[in-house]
Amino acid sequence: MILEFVTAAMTKAKYRLIKNGDQPYYGEIAPCRGVWATGRTREACRRELQEVLDGWIALRLRRGLAIPVIAGKTVRPLTRMSVGGKT
Repeated sequence: MILEFVTAAMTKAKYRLIKNGDQPYYGEIAPCRGVWATGRTREACRRELQEVLDGWIALRLRRGLAIPVIAGKTVRPLTRMSVGGKT
């Protein structure tokens, strides 16, 4: 569930060359407000962006905040009933 969402979200990532200092690449995932990163290379920026996305998902789940649907994928908090069907 989470991996599918992360994969879908990463396909929405947009990168720009900002030529600013030692981390000239900027990336963001617009549907996931506040998820952005910079990096020395595009690949480094992509890796950092995925780490930021992972933390963003964890924080939103912890706080009970909604996570958008991207390409039909989302992440919902686990409930007692969703873990093995037992209460």
